[in-house]
Amino acid sequence: MKAFSISRLPIGGGFALIVAAGGPAYAEKAATDSSSSNFIVCSGQTYALCAVASCFVLDGLAYCECDVMSGNSISLSDAFGNGENVCSVNAEGAENGYMVSTFSVPDSVLAPDGNQALYTCPAGTSSGAYAQCDGGLCFASTEGKSFPGFSSPLNDGQIICSCPITVSDPATARIGYQIAGPYPCQKSFFKNCNRATANNKTGAQIYVGAPTGSARLLAGLLNGSVPTLNQCLP
Repeated sequence: MKAFSISRLPIGGGFALIVAAGGPAYAEKAATDSSSSNFIVCSGQTYALCAVASCFVLDGLAYCECDVMSGNSISLSDAFGNGENVCSVNAEGAENGYMVSTFSVPDSVLAPDGNQALYTCPAGTSSGAYAQCDGGLCFASTEGKSFPGFSSPLNDGQIICSCPITVSDPATARIGYQIAGPYPCQKSFFKNCNRATANNKTGAQIYVGAPTGSARLLAGLLNGSVPTLNQCLP
């Protein structure tokens, strides 16, 4: 199953759906579909939340330290086969040693008490790499264990997810992206919008990201309203 990252952004009164699919031929595809039928809410499941995760790059993939959560979450439906989708795959993982990374709003970015914020990397100047984890597969065996690239063992309630990497190209990017960082805003954290700091080389540390506006769009689809999120602009 491939990992996907999505965003639906206001453009001319509608929304543009940006879908980035992982795999050897990693590519970004755009469509102008304003319906919500591409997304599915997984109700009452255990899932991995990677929206504010940091990651270690190994051989072209990002391995991200995510949180194990329970409740409702949202993802691209990624339907396949005979009625299978991201929610059914995640449900099957409970008995088979894996789970899927889906989205809910992390408490850590909620204003005014959250200690993290969404940092916006502008399209025209950002060349950094980030991991896209929506739909990524995660390994239950890693919970509470040591994993390459992380200085200490994971805590109980943390899990490693495998996510494809996007490297932003300011020459062609139409929209920017957002990654989670410390709050109050720290100007020095914007170095992670630059390829010199955040790249796809083995040994690099990068952050989970998504096209600008993704968190607000998904929060609205999941909860019916959009909370106030801490945000940092360059």
